[in-house]
Amino acid sequence: MPKTFNDIPLARPDTPLLDSVNQPADLRDFTPQQLLALADELRHFMLYCVGRTGGHFGAGLGVTELTIALHYVFNTPDDRLIWDVGHQTYPHKILTGRREQMLSMRQKDGLSGFPKRSESEYDTFGVGHSSTSISAALGMAMGSAQLGSERKTVAIMGDGAMTAGMAFEAINHAAHVDKNLLVVLNDNQMSISRNVGGLSTYFSKLWASKFYNQMRERGKKALRPLPHASAFVRRTEEYMKSMVSPATIFEELGFYYVGPIDGHDLPLLVETLANINEINGPVLLHIITHKGKGFAPAENDPVGYHALNKIEPKPTVAPAQPSQTASKPKYQKVFGDWLCDMAEQDNRLVGITPAMCDGSGMNEFSQRFPDRYEDVAIAEQHAVTLAAGMACEGSKPVVAIYSTFLQRAYDQLIHDVALQNLDVLFALDRAGLVGEDGATHAGAYDISYLRCIPNMLVMTPSDENETRQLLYTGYQHSGPAAVRYPRGTGPGAVIEQQMTALPVGVGVMRREGTGVAILNFGTLLASGLEVAEQLDASVADMRFVKPIDKAMILDLASRHQLLVTLEENSIAGGAGSAVNEFLAQQGIVMPVLQLGLPDTFVDHGSHDQQLASLGLDSAGILASISKRLELLDTAVGKKSAL
Repeated sequence: MPKTFNDIPLARPDTPLLDSVNQPADLRDFTPQQLLALADELRHFMLYCVGRTGGHFGAGLGVTELTIALHYVFNTPDDRLIWDVGHQTYPHKILTGRREQMLSMRQKDGLSGFPKRSESEYDTFGVGHSSTSISAALGMAMGSAQLGSERKTVAIMGDGAMTAGMAFEAINHAAHVDKNLLVVLNDNQMSISRNVGGLSTYFSKLWASKFYNQMRERGKKALRPLPHASAFVRRTEEYMKSMVSPATIFEELGFYYVGPIDGHDLPLLVETLANINEINGPVLLHIITHKGKGFAPAENDPVGYHALNKIEPKPTVAPAQPSQTASKPKYQKVFGDWLCDMAEQDNRLVGITPAMCDGSGMNEFSQRFPDRYEDVAIAEQHAVTLAAGMACEGSKPVVAIYSTFLQRAYDQLIHDVALQNLDVLFALDRAGLVGEDGATHAGAYDISYLRCIPNMLVMTPSDENETRQLLYTGYQHSGPAAVRYPRGTGPGAVIEQQMTALPVGVGVMRREGTGVAILNFGTLLASGLEVAEQLDASVADMRFVKPIDKAMILDLASRHQLLVTLEENSIAGGAGSAVNEFLAQQGIVMPVLQLGLPDTFVDHGSHDQQLASLGLDSAGILASISKRLELLDTAVGKKSAL
């Protein structure tokens, strides 16, 4: 049995076996007993690392034995391991030469929190979004076969990720091409099967054994098989499996199914994987694990311990008494409160989420309005078209979805919602940069990909109160609408409980100045105002990207020397581009400085570090505007000299 820990170690634990593993090949010299001891050391070390850096760790604790077994049995990195999502890859990183870098995890210039091809040859595929592993693994298996390679390919996918249509598309194709592919289904929520016990373990070992599969292969290759006997054997096998495991669905889809087995039984995992390694064609190994295994608090609360914040050292001086001022709510809380308030007023409202209830702030709504709450699992495409269908019948669906995940349902957004001008509100959480989660989770493109879609209403609130009021505005709007807001807390604006529909396509002046006008789209407004005080510039809180406030743009262009657009979205195709396009349509030629995210993927680090590195903090914005003003003055001087 794995050792259970009750506390996060504050000092590095003693891990002599783990310290001797500099590459997976080192594992293959270990005895079975040493492998078991290594699993305990690996868990203890991972707890220490995540306590120092923060990050995901519940999933990693759950696959500790599996990770060891995979690297023990397969010849990595020549054999390919493809991890789905990536939350569970901390043990993998520790065992693949990155042990001493783990304290840099998710920090600026440090290790990524997800597999990253540029980081290690053992990270065979970069991931961050769910349910891609089988497709990628199948592609690798097919590519290797085309080049004559006999390397093994393994996809490791959680049961939650298996709810996505993409996973079944890949399974369907895998059976068609019949390449050597192992899919490990890590069932850590017991949502597929609870059949873990002596009988199922016995049959799993039987089905994966060399003797059994040699007999199956001989039966297939026999020159004169007995048809009635072979049919009897096949029916008997199917009947036995149907009693103890959910084999039928996977075998009907073309996979040879093994399992379910205990994913924390390391000797059993090693034995089963070694036997499976001899089987040709697509195989699915179903294992049962416990998320957070080996850390008692996480075992008792796997959702709450999905990830962990960095544990700060205790101060040597007693901290000052906390202020009586209420703490600022996170934007997800602002959305969750609005959703409940709106649901009380309108019984047509339905809240939809693709498996992000907690992250999107919908816990209270799901409890208070269970009949109007739909968690569709990791199925973004389905979530959007489901909302479209509900809107057709008079419901008022609100789809709460991270900006980066809406990208996965772009076709449905266009064809199923916008083309039909259906009444669906999209609450886009995590818009802009997201700090330590890095490029895979950044909401860097939603303004660009939304504003080009006909019928869309696109809104960019600058603070908590505007978020609430624009959510209400979008809900009252007839047709598709989107409100984008960032991760974390805002500037602390007073939130008005009274909900008011704001005039669509109308911005508001926040400061009148001269020379420079800053057109702000979103939550960089505070930095824009700070810079404006130093330059005596005007500041407009535009609020709407589509329709854009044309009258305000014309007014500001007529009274200022330079327009500056400010957004936490890609400059390419973003809100600044919308301003430039409108000016060009009007035949207005004037300097416009677009400040936003550059044409590059932004690596992980704190949100403040990310903004500073891109010149989107107050100092960077001031420097960019000052430089542009100098260039304009130089150009005017040269023109005067002529």
